[in-house]
Amino acid sequence: MTLKFHNTLTGRVDEFVSQTTNKVLIYSCGPTVYDSLHIGNWASYIYWDTLVRILMANNYEITRVINITDVGHLTSDADDGEDKLEKGAKREGKTSWEIAKIYTNDFIIGMEKFGMIKPQYIAKATDYIPDQINLIRKLKDKGYTYQINDGIYFDTSKFPTYADFAHIDINAQRAGARIEFNPEKRNSSDFALWKFTPTDTKRDMEWVTPGDLVDYGLSIIDYSKLQSHSSIEPNPHNPKSIIHNLPTMGFPGWHLECSAIAMNILGNTLDIHTGGIDHIPVHHTNEIAQSEAATGVRFSNYWLHNNFLKVDGTKISKSLGNGYTISDLHEKNFSPLDFRMFILQGHYKSEGNFTFDALTSAKNRLHNWRNIAAFRHQTHDTIQNDEEKNQTNKIIPSYATPQAIIEAIDNDLGTPEALKIIDDTFSDILSTQLKNVNQQSLMQIIETIDNLLGLQLIESTPDISDDNKRVIIERNTARDQKDWAKADELRNQLLGSGIILRDSDSQSVWEYK
Repeated sequence: MTLKFHNTLTGRVDEFVSQTTNKVLIYSCGPTVYDSLHIGNWASYIYWDTLVRILMANNYEITRVINITDVGHLTSDADDGEDKLEKGAKREGKTSWEIAKIYTNDFIIGMEKFGMIKPQYIAKATDYIPDQINLIRKLKDKGYTYQINDGIYFDTSKFPTYADFAHIDINAQRAGARIEFNPEKRNSSDFALWKFTPTDTKRDMEWVTPGDLVDYGLSIIDYSKLQSHSSIEPNPHNPKSIIHNLPTMGFPGWHLECSAIAMNILGNTLDIHTGGIDHIPVHHTNEIAQSEAATGVRFSNYWLHNNFLKVDGTKISKSLGNGYTISDLHEKNFSPLDFRMFILQGHYKSEGNFTFDALTSAKNRLHNWRNIAAFRHQTHDTIQNDEEKNQTNKIIPSYATPQAIIEAIDNDLGTPEALKIIDDTFSDILSTQLKNVNQQSLMQIIETIDNLLGLQLIESTPDISDDNKRVIIERNTARDQKDWAKADELRNQLLGSGIILRDSDSQSVWEYK
């Protein structure tokens, strides 16, 4: 089957063709590191980890960037309000730099707990300030920027296709319908590229605004509202202007970092850009505008967006206390891989609904899969002739080959269909005597599941000890001799070691408790 994805850019499911044969450039919008991520955030990264895995299964070499927003993400799409890092710093009595370090590490550790493939680049916005400034400089030189009291803005009216990506009706859009309108802005959709530090404010994170970016002579600017690190010298010809070498402090807008980082590392055109559907109308629309205005070429050929995850049918909100974190799940005896299984049960384009009952079901499903994976320690590979090979094919049907699982996920990350194929296969194995299950074929399926879904079945299902194996042999002997008291005693001994025995007329199979 051809690898294909739902492409927001075209509005349809498109066959995937990379710019360079067998190489894929991916940019994923990363976290704003002012607090621990909640399960809705993690759902996105699980989907995009699956994307990376299926591309690798199709023999692509991946270069992937995840950015870290450690400055500039204001609490409002209107480019006002408090910087989220500053807000987090006040909450915890630390500096913005300290908060950024804490929650960047928290994110990286979380990725490891979820078994995610680490991207080649985890890029912090604060490490790319010069690149962001250079991008503003390009846009200014091309006539896309203007300046008002609080910063430098992108003029969306200069970019004719601005509304196309999100299908925004600019003419019908009332100022203030999407964002609170700033009367100094030329258009309600214009967005900040660089914000000036306000008067009497010293930010933890701020940088000198290069003199060639600031229109010092414009009378619209009330320079008494700008923070500087040197004295203001009045210009007798223009009382509201200041000398050109006066350093005005500021910081980048949220959207700027993604374009600057992506183009610095991956080049002007990406193969795939990922994010949540909430990024479409503002963040990604603005990324496209500023990137393509600067370069004159398409920013990304494929845009993949995952839908929201609700909790008990309600939007995740701090005020509702339903923004569960990894720690919250751990306290309720759920692992990150339990949650990963829960997310894989739904399609990334469909709205999810988290409940603890549903998470419990996913946990049980994963536990059952682990017990099937443990069968590899209890069977063997003894195919001697074509007749036995045919027998094995009946036990592990052709639709459950690793390729069948790959093809399901090839079809727009179809993890629900892949899970159904695996469940049907495991059901067949459970109804078959272990002596008739071929170890090599079972291992191929388990390895495929781990490679594509990241559920770590092999790592989480080690073989039992030789001592416990001897107890099982001793118990089977007791059963053969109808010494039921001895058999029960040995069963309880195994149970104390976390091992459960499932008996049938012909065999005893061990499972994890």
